Amino acid sequence: MKVEVYGTGCANCKALEKSVKKAVKELNMDVEVVKIQDMDKILEAGLISMPGLAVDGEIKSMGRLPSVDEIKKWIQEKV
Repeated sequence: MKVEVYGTGCANCKALEKSVKKAVKELNMDVEVVKIQDMDKILEAGLISMPGLAVDGEIKSMGRLPSVDEIKKWIQEKV
């Protein structure tokens, strides 16, 4: 499983990455966390506001900071 964090390095993007890592640690699952900062790739993913989050290629949020519990739920849905 792969979780992609989309963002250009703003404070919210860093906060989202931190929340994703916390969620993965709490779930104790084998999940690859990838941070994507390239604007072309961000636009290709269909994101129009940041930060963005995708689980196995499916966009789950954009333009807001989901809670750790939300992130955990999205990861568990893919298991």
